[in-house]
Amino acid sequence: MPTKKSYIVEINRGYCKKCGLCYWVCPAQTIIGGDYGRPEIPDQDKCIGCMQCERICPDFAINVVEKQEKDNNE
Repeated sequence: MPTKKSYIVEINRGYCKKCGLCYWVCPAQTIIGGDYGRPEIPDQDKCIGCMQCERICPDFAINVVEKQEKDNNE
């Protein structure tokens, strides 16, 4: 039985200028606005992998990657 894919949202804080577009566009509310507009990710498991945050980020500060499941045969 196939398992649901899960994702990790990585934010490069050095590139981020806190514009707020990522949490404005996130349909799952994985990214939320924190102190001073800083994007925060309280629960990585909410991410559905739509990549909207990665696409809209003008600073290329966001990377969404699929979590790799461990193979039980190893």
